[in-house]
Amino acid sequence: MAAVAARAVLASTSASKARRRSDRRHNVLRRASAAATRAPTSTLGEETRKDFPILDQKTESGAQLVYLDNAATSQKPNEVVDAHMFYYKDYNANVHRGVHYLSSKATDAYELARKKIANFVNAKTDREIVFTRNASEAINLVANTWGSKYIKAGDEIILSVLEHHSNIVPWQLLAERTGCVLKFVKLTDTQELDVDELRSLVNERTKLITTAHVSNVTGGEAPVAEIVKLARGVGAKVLLDACQSLPHMKVDVQTLGVDWIVGSGHKMCGPTGIGFLWGRLDVLESMPPWMGGGEMIADVFLEKSTYAEPPGRFEAGTPAIAEAIALGKACDYLTRIGMDRIHDYEVEIGTYLYERLSEVPGVTIYGPPPARGRASLCAFNVDGVHPNDVCTLLDQSGIACRSGHHCTQPLHRYLGVPGSARASLYFYNVPADVDAFIDALRSTIEFFSEFE
Repeated sequence: MAAVAARAVLASTSASKARRRSDRRHNVLRRASAAATRAPTSTLGEETRKDFPILDQKTESGAQLVYLDNAATSQKPNEVVDAHMFYYKDYNANVHRGVHYLSSKATDAYELARKKIANFVNAKTDREIVFTRNASEAINLVANTWGSKYIKAGDEIILSVLEHHSNIVPWQLLAERTGCVLKFVKLTDTQELDVDELRSLVNERTKLITTAHVSNVTGGEAPVAEIVKLARGVGAKVLLDACQSLPHMKVDVQTLGVDWIVGSGHKMCGPTGIGFLWGRLDVLESMPPWMGGGEMIADVFLEKSTYAEPPGRFEAGTPAIAEAIALGKACDYLTRIGMDRIHDYEVEIGTYLYERLSEVPGVTIYGPPPARGRASLCAFNVDGVHPNDVCTLLDQSGIACRSGHHCTQPLHRYLGVPGSARASLYFYNVPADVDAFIDALRSTIEFFSEFE
């Protein structure tokens, strides 16, 4: 706490003036939006909280836990935890390699999970689903297979400044190997992807456009239809990082028209250590293997090997069997609630979060306003206070928020800040969670204001 207070004491006079200016600005916003600040009427949060007993606990400080770090990882419902446990208790065995009872049962459950994920994203066939350790591995798989085969010196890959590091570094490594060129689209005044600039960057050298479907900082949604149209006009491929969209909205790969999406299990009520790549089957069939080993082969000779058809070609070695089965159960759970219902509720509670946070003096929220569409998260900064200090004091009140650069250092540099705090919601959050967060944030700001 002493270190926290010491940093606050160092806040400059200019920061205090900025706070007063911000106070005046927020007073205007508060008066303008007070009538519109309404708690959600849906009961989805109350209905589902019983499935997540982890939420019903006190923190080390004795405060009731309020979990607002869902963009980093979601909590897991009982049935997902049970599915993971039952595999090890009831039918633990390796998949695909045995004819005995346990192996057959494990194989059936593992492949059923693949079908569930295929249905969840409306893939044409479950052969289009490749299990990976996480979304990062899925992107690296594309970069190291399709990228290594088809990208050459002078080719161009278009990204944006808001990408997660997992959708930047693999392409940087590919550029180092091949000599291809990376180009980054900037943002508009509302901190959304600048489609006009994207349009100006696309040319006959463009081979891939890749971006986040939904940003984990701004909450903005990519204009996928326009991106696909521009890419197809020059014969380029499209990859979507869908980590922040799959848990919160219906994602239909056939409607999107892209070539690949990547997903992360632990952000969508599933376990850690499992993710997936969806790819159009004809595209997957054109990609060489990446990792060699068991399962990904057709035949192995001393002189050479031949390889399995997708998805087996990309799943070398013993997979994360329990995790895949549990992810399939997470898809069951989300489907039973209904992704449209989840999205509608999160629009309500996300707007409530944005509006209540907008009323707090000295706070800057990043990303577009709710009227333009945004995810149920708010990355923000408090004038004159480091985001780590904000979240440290929030934690003392039981509020679990994220602070840092959220694996988007280029975006934060673009925004002119070293990092931000972030409150992110999921369908099991309730309006009272938002209220508790706002009360704790006001107390935190008041604490630091005593040192000015």
